[in-house]
Amino acid sequence: MDLEAIRELFDRQLRQGAGPDGPGTLLERVDGVVRQTGAADDWNGVRWSDLDVSTADAAIAAQIRHFTARDRAFEWKLYAHDRPGDLGGRLTAAGFAAEPEETVMVAPVRGLPTTDDLPEGVRLLQVTDASGVDLMVDVHARAFGTDSDHLRHRLLTRLREAPDTVVPVVALAGDRPVSAARMELTPGTDFAGLWGGGTVAEWRGRGLYRALIAFRARIAAERGYRYLQVDASDQSRPILARLGFATLTATTPYVYGS
Repeated sequence: MDLEAIRELFDRQLRQGAGPDGPGTLLERVDGVVRQTGAADDWNGVRWSDLDVSTADAAIAAQIRHFTARDRAFEWKLYAHDRPGDLGGRLTAAGFAAEPEETVMVAPVRGLPTTDDLPEGVRLLQVTDASGVDLMVDVHARAFGTDSDHLRHRLLTRLREAPDTVVPVVALAGDRPVSAARMELTPGTDFAGLWGGGTVAEWRGRGLYRALIAFRARIAAERGYRYLQVDASDQSRPILARLGFATLTATTPYVYGS
């Protein structure tokens, strides 16, 4: 893969030129940034910026004013190749809190395994309704120990208003949900994004993460997407590398408000 060319395509399609990532959200290009504003349960924040040392601080202040005036916590999604080079430090100085860095990884869809190699008694279910969303939320809460109201709102809204842009899937051991993930699709781009992969503790290490990737890769290929992209944690990065994913860049969420 020509990673530099893919990174330029990624920036152009998914950051600089992307549309809103959900119904009811507003995407604006203003003050040197691309920002998204939505309801409190939507993702609010800055996706892309074109700044330098002379414009960065004013742009940061403008985004703080914009989102706080609407009583929104928000995220500035900073990538390692963004400029100026000290943008992270400027965000911290302005009151943002950095969350753990993740590795942006990418792989050609056509080169990925598409066969689900599942443990005995486990099946995959593509989620299409509220009952399926409840299964996913249950997995998310048990796997990560965090509140899942935001996930429920996001999935129900997407399935209701833009079902062609999301593919949620849950792994069931019998009738019990044990792993779940989703794929988000941006029509008109070459990238399908893998998000939210989680497995409950007692089912980890049994190939469910790999099976969920294969399931989504098959659907991405059927729909004509060229690449799968994922913001990988330290735990998932080695698995993805073995499957053929390569490191594109790194990303750090800088969060303002709570």
